[in-house]
Amino acid sequence: MAEKIAAEARTSFGKGAARKLRTAGRIPAVIYGHGTDPVHISLPAHETGLIIRRANAVFDLDLPTGPLMALVKDVQRDPVRQIIEHLDLIIVRTGEQVEVDVPVVLEGESASGTIATLDSQTVLLKVLATAIPQHVVVSVEGAEEGTQITAADLKLPEGAELASDPELLIVGVSVPAAEGLEDATAGEDAPAEGDVVPDES
Repeated sequence: MAEKIAAEARTSFGKGAARKLRTAGRIPAVIYGHGTDPVHISLPAHETGLIIRRANAVFDLDLPTGPLMALVKDVQRDPVRQIIEHLDLIIVRTGEQVEVDVPVVLEGESASGTIATLDSQTVLLKVLATAIPQHVVVSVEGAEEGTQITAADLKLPEGAELASDPELLIVGVSVPAAEGLEDATAGEDAPAEGDVVPDES
């Protein structure tokens, strides 16, 4: 689903111009793709920040030259203050498929005494630009030690195609190393058959 947002053309460039924009509550951005020349714009900071909390946000931009749909490709943030400094957007069109990294979310509890480890935080999917899923859910309910869930095992949203390597490991279920170590140590401390246990009384 594309989020409508008003954009303004940008004619001044450089660090100074970008700083003035951010002070005025706007974010500098550039749109490219489909063989077109880059289009430099600015977006309202607060509204944009709320939208891009969701991965792979799509903007329905209201530009002076007409409406344009664009996918957020890259977000540049200040490493200290974490404010958005710049956005890279790519043009997308209705009915067009795009390849995007979609977050993976674990659901359920694996078998008692085990832990489910998310080996891949995202999975690459080919989907319609206007129907990008927010996440892919992986159930580990009751999964036993040694269970491995690969990209090929994922239940994908309707209309989505797997673009990642099918053998990519998504989730592995194992017994925590600390528990295994405790078991081994307990075995070492236990007296063997025939050993004489000293009387400490």
